[in-house]
Amino acid sequence: MDAPEDVVLPAGLIATARAQWVMLMDLAVWGDLKSEQLGLLGKLRKRILDLGERLKSLDGDRAWIPKRRERIKNLLGSCLSARDALLQAERVAQGVTGGRDIEKLSEVFVALHKLITSDLQGHENAWAETLQALNKGALQEEDES
Repeated sequence: MDAPEDVVLPAGLIATARAQWVMLMDLAVWGDLKSEQLGLLGKLRKRILDLGERLKSLDGDRAWIPKRRERIKNLLGSCLSARDALLQAERVAQGVTGGRDIEKLSEVFVALHKLITSDLQGHENAWAETLQALNKGALQEEDES
């Protein structure tokens, strides 16, 4: 069995994602945001909370998963879920039309979007390449037997 600690994201990336999410949640709950759509701000809070849960799953302990291949697949699934949750939150945030904190909300969404689509994407690509190599090795083993 491979070491479970080899399938993790850098602590700095997780800390940055957490800090940006905290800023989003703070703005959604305490910020001066306005919308012409009834119930939109509540929906935005719900989407941001879901995003936080998905980001938390990126830092999940995968030591209980015995095979490296499965740990990588689990982490890649968490990355995909985080990206999807971010896109859903961004869609809802487009309905925010005013308020003193609208620009700050936009800035934090842009920063988190960059983190997930650029910084995290590099790690995802590396995990995908590793997974592909593992799968190729497994296929070769099956062919030999």
